[in-house]
Amino acid sequence: MIHDPNKVYIFDTTLRDGEQVPGCQLDTNQKVEIAKSLELLGVDVIEAGFPVSSPGDFNSVIELSKAVNDPIICALTRANKNDIDVAADALRYAKRPRIHTGIGSSDFHIKHKFNSTREDILARAVEAVKYAKKYVEDVEFYAEDAGRADIEFLAKMVEAVIAAGATVVNIPDTNGYCLPDQYGSKILFLKENVKNIDNAIISVHCHNDLGLATANSIAGLQNGARQVECTINGIGERAGNTSMEEVVMILKTHKVLGLNTSIDATQFYDISHTVRNQMNMPVQPNKAIVGANAFSHSSGIHQDGFLKNRENYEIIKPEDVGFPDATIVLTARSGRHALKHHLERLGHKLEKEHLDIVYKQFLVLADSKQGINDTDLNQLVALHLA
Repeated sequence: MIHDPNKVYIFDTTLRDGEQVPGCQLDTNQKVEIAKSLELLGVDVIEAGFPVSSPGDFNSVIELSKAVNDPIICALTRANKNDIDVAADALRYAKRPRIHTGIGSSDFHIKHKFNSTREDILARAVEAVKYAKKYVEDVEFYAEDAGRADIEFLAKMVEAVIAAGATVVNIPDTNGYCLPDQYGSKILFLKENVKNIDNAIISVHCHNDLGLATANSIAGLQNGARQVECTINGIGERAGNTSMEEVVMILKTHKVLGLNTSIDATQFYDISHTVRNQMNMPVQPNKAIVGANAFSHSSGIHQDGFLKNRENYEIIKPEDVGFPDATIVLTARSGRHALKHHLERLGHKLEKEHLDIVYKQFLVLADSKQGINDTDLNQLVALHLA
């Protein structure tokens, strides 16, 4: 399989894994709207749904396939023929269809979820890939709970499904269990020990149960994976999935990694708001990249450094991700430099001794209010000049 060794393919599962969050269900029209935004964003793959799960999901995959032209449209299945038949039917209008099938790979899942054996699970995995291959050329295989799987058995499974025709092998940390070095080592082991690994792309799919989804995904990319499965705002089952905006901006910021994507990062702020509003899923203010406070500065020391040179406290420019602008938030911890900045923004240029007096009054007010607004500042100056 020939592909750019430095290209990281962005696989968005906002409309599948992300939509599994309780209370976040979307109708088909909403999914189509988000899918069109994802296409403009530049994602390589859109996982449109799990067609066998409901008539609504089946219809959504059909309509997304019609509405989107450039990205691969992917449909999820379990490793059984009926799931794959239904997925293939749902993908019939897709310009670039992909079936995503798989089964558990950890001994915990093999025993407690499937009540089976390694040998039987391996046979079912191979059979599912071969069956899906009858419908589409592009078949992705997921080895569920790979984060807790025995590495020798996982390597055997990956080799077998690639031999059966898988073009992408997904190594999910389904439960968000791994530490970054553990997960990275697992990907590297597959790169070095699966003899046909160069015939497929390794994909990472990490959950955030321990807050490590993005770190684990980056560790996987550093060790040879070239597809990352992620969601807008990091939404997803339980604590969520890897956040697309975090991964993309890490790769842009750390150019030493030598990895690139096709994503237009300047659209992140807008699509974050679209997903938030459509799914009724608030974004925490301190969320990296797209949170309301991501480019806000309230500490006096930080504000002073930022006003002297924004790179003192910002490694990403707000405009790089479509954010309106950085903000200097006035609180009781703000310094004179920040106050002077806002007063001048409002047209008040005070000499040092007057600024010192207003600053003392400002601190008294700031201790009694959560935030200082422009009206407060104008009143402070008016009282001083009266």
